[in-house]
Amino acid sequence: METVNRTLVTEFVFLRFSNSPHLQLLLFSFFLLVYLLSLVGNALIVLIVVLDEHLHTPMYFFICNLSLVELWYTTVTVPKMLANFLSSQGVISVPSCITQYYFFFSLAATELFILTTMAFDRYAAICHPLHYPLLLSPQTCGILAAFCWSVGFICPMFPSFLLTQISFCTPNQINHFFCDADQIFRLSCTDTYAIQVVGYAFSTVIILGALVFTMASYAQILATILAMTSASAQRKAFSTCTAHLSVVTIYFSTLIFMYVRPAVKYESNVNKIVAIFYSVITPLLNPLIYTLRNKDVKEALKVFVSRIQRVCLPNKRTQ
Repeated sequence: METVNRTLVTEFVFLRFSNSPHLQLLLFSFFLLVYLLSLVGNALIVLIVVLDEHLHTPMYFFICNLSLVELWYTTVTVPKMLANFLSSQGVISVPSCITQYYFFFSLAATELFILTTMAFDRYAAICHPLHYPLLLSPQTCGILAAFCWSVGFICPMFPSFLLTQISFCTPNQINHFFCDADQIFRLSCTDTYAIQVVGYAFSTVIILGALVFTMASYAQILATILAMTSASAQRKAFSTCTAHLSVVTIYFSTLIFMYVRPAVKYESNVNKIVAIFYSVITPLLNPLIYTLRNKDVKEALKVFVSRIQRVCLPNKRTQ
């Protein structure tokens, strides 16, 4: 009887982070700064990997792909969130909401697959160094990258299609900054149990499957490192994995908390905070982690800056 009296809706309203205009403006400034730094950092990594021939290796090829994903990953949600900070009421149509859901989870799945492939890259480099050029030839790297992107965008297609088949009723408020699955299900007029099961199964298989493969790769890496007789060789081998391990730990832990459990049992405010971390903050941390902990990237960055200076300084002299 309750669902009969509810009104069908064609748009959703994002709840504000705060009722204080000053706090809203402060949050807008903070997230705008984080977004711009994330765009600059990831775009810079893509640029220096493409321009510097010394970085034309499988590891940096996949780092470049990861940064490309991060560029789009943040752009799917953050600009809309920034616009909502400045508007009196953040509104999104139902089709746009489902579209945002699809692209967000497509890019999230793509990032998972790329991180998993990077674990295999480290496994091949450390455990099978003599066969590394054969195992990860340029052709193989291209195929793996294409697989990550294509399968990443295929996986959320069916759950997204199922979302288009349900109706939504009042109240039409989303207590989030983007169209997350849990929030969409809460607004449905009809029973979404079957769709939730499908979505839960997809996310669990993808996330845990990627985690198991990554852990298996690092188990082999750890065994190989421990078997080395030279302490310096052990440190050098492990140092090539620390940046990737840091990113994997941050990303997998937040995704598992969010999506590998029944979401309805958890508060939306907690979900919102965790989602901010993995969808807004982590894309900023990734270029910092790979830059600050990687000598090759820092050297390439110095060369890139010096090239810019050589181009710009003559122009200043002529003025």
